[in-house]
Amino acid sequence: MKILALETSAKSVSAAVTEDGELLAYAYQNTGLTHSRTLMPLVDAMLKNSGIALQDVGLVAVAAGPGSFTGLRIGVSAAKGLAWTLDLPCCAVSTLEAMAQNLRHMDAAVVCAMDARRRQVYNAVFDARGGELQRRTEDRAIGLDGLAAELKSDEKRKIIVGDGAKLCYNYLSESGIACSLAPPSLRMQNAAGVAQAAAEMARRGEIVTARDLVPNYLRLSQAERERLAKGLKLTVD
Repeated sequence: MKILALETSAKSVSAAVTEDGELLAYAYQNTGLTHSRTLMPLVDAMLKNSGIALQDVGLVAVAAGPGSFTGLRIGVSAAKGLAWTLDLPCCAVSTLEAMAQNLRHMDAAVVCAMDARRRQVYNAVFDARGGELQRRTEDRAIGLDGLAAELKSDEKRKIIVGDGAKLCYNYLSESGIACSLAPPSLRMQNAAGVAQAAAEMARRGEIVTARDLVPNYLRLSQAERERLAKGLKLTVD
């Protein structure tokens, strides 16, 4: 089965098509342009240049969060539109699990980190060994101090991935915790990882319809937090 995957959770944008674990087509851009401008032309060009038609796709996957609120909305909306056209099933993939796929060949603890501001990171920790990933924690927003406390007594080799990897690495290193950064080519989240995670989800039956595909923000937006701080409701009755 061919999987069309999208990744728009941070500054970069990417798309990929895989089949039975093999990467057939991949497109990536990290120029700072808005995803609303770049995503669909990127997908269209990738499909045309690879000779793959949307009708050949059996599943649409997207990095559904955590990540940039705007980026996630764009990616999920695009995935819904593509899937709705042909009534295709969807996978809402954890951004953190997708980026961990980059290091599944290692024997190490994979520390996924995205900058969540306010001295926090969106984080999950996975144990990689023999080409397999074992989830150690759920996706969460956690303070850097809390993450350091968790990892301080862990003697396993620790490799950090994600767009918040440098922030996390600097803090952990200053806290006396031995760790290393994934190489630049494997550090950032990408659609190939989304497709790989989606293939495993599909085998477990963890698919949804386009209608039910939604982002997972993990926490409220700044605007929502400010409304609550003022004693206001998030929605209008």
